[in-house]
Amino acid sequence: MLYHLLYPLNNLFAGFNVFRYITFRTIGAAITAFLFFVLVAPAFIRYIKNLQIGQVIRDDGPETHLKKEGVPTMGGMLIIFTIINTTLLWANLTNHLVWVILGVTLWFGAIGAIDDFKKITNHNTKGLSAKGKLLLQITGALLLGIILYTHPNFDGHLSIPFFKSIRPDLGWFYIIFAILVIVGASNAVNLTDGLDGLAAGPIIITGGVYLVFSYLAGHAILAKYLQMPFVPGAGELAVYCGALVGSTLGFLWYNAYPAHMFMGDVGSLSMGGALGAIAIITKQEILLTIVGGIFVMEALSVIIQVGFFKLSGGKRVFLMAPFHHHFEKKGWAEPKVVVRFWIISIILGLMALATLKLR
Repeated sequence: MLYHLLYPLNNLFAGFNVFRYITFRTIGAAITAFLFFVLVAPAFIRYIKNLQIGQVIRDDGPETHLKKEGVPTMGGMLIIFTIINTTLLWANLTNHLVWVILGVTLWFGAIGAIDDFKKITNHNTKGLSAKGKLLLQITGALLLGIILYTHPNFDGHLSIPFFKSIRPDLGWFYIIFAILVIVGASNAVNLTDGLDGLAAGPIIITGGVYLVFSYLAGHAILAKYLQMPFVPGAGELAVYCGALVGSTLGFLWYNAYPAHMFMGDVGSLSMGGALGAIAIITKQEILLTIVGGIFVMEALSVIIQVGFFKLSGGKRVFLMAPFHHHFEKKGWAEPKVVVRFWIISIILGLMALATLKLR
C-alpha cells in the first residue's frame, strides 16, 4: 500500500524513491511487524485468557509440561494477522506471487485454527483427524502446484544444491513434488512446536535465509551471477519474509521460556506451509531440508519411532518423540534444549547460504 501511495510521489519529493527498493520495504516490513506484535500482544493475551482458550497438554508427556496447562494458545492467529497486514502495507500488491503466498498462509492457518478449536472444545489433544487434516493440506498444496504449473513463467526443473549443472525437469510431476514439500514442511514445523520458543527460532532463521534467496531469485543480474534460477517477481516475497521474521520475533518475545503464549497449530501449520511454498516458488526446494534441518530431524524422529515401535513389537528408539522430548527425558532443562536447537539451526542456515557460492 505504501509502495502504491508514496512511490508515485517521488517526482515531488525525491525521498519517496526509497519505496521503490525491495530491500528498504523488507526492512520496513520486519520492523513494523515486530513492533506491532509486541504492542498488541498483551491485549491479545488478555482477550484469549478471557475466552479461556488455553493449551491442552498430553498426559504422557514430560511432567514439567503439566504446569503449562491453560497457557493462552492460538497466538498464531496474531502472527498471521500481523504478517498479512504488514505485507499489504509494504509489498507491491500488483505482484501475483504476493497474493499466492498470502493465500497459502490463510489456508494452512485455517486448518490449524480448526484443529486448535477442536482440541480446546473437547479439552484433549485430539483435534482434526489425521486423514482430514492431511486431505485439507494436500488440497491447498495442490492448488498452489496447479497455479504455478500453469503460469507462463513456470520452470519445472529441480535445483540441486552444490550441483549447478544438474537440473532434472520434473514436468507435471512437479505438482506432486510441490505437495510433498509444502505438506511435509507444514507438518514438520507443527511437530517441532513443543517447547517454549523451540519452533519460533528455526522459523525466524529459515525465514531469514529465504528472505535472501527470494530477493536474489527475483534479481535477474544477481541470479545469473550466482547461477541460480531467475524467478520474475520473486523479489517481492522478501517483503513477506521480512514480515514473517518480524512477527515471529515479536511472538518469541512472549513465547520465550517461560512462555506467556503458544502459537498453536494455527501458527505452526501456516508458517510451515508458507516456508514450503516459498521454497517451491524460489526454486530452492531441496535447500529447505538443509536450512530447515531441525524440522526434518523432528519429523524423522517421529517416523522412526512409530515405525520401529510397530516392527519391533513395542520397542522404542527414543525415550520419547518428537526428538526434543528425548532430551527432556534424559534430564536436559527445557531452555538448554531450545537454545542448542537454535544453535544447530543457525549453523544449518549458514550452510544453506554458503551454497550460493558452491554451485
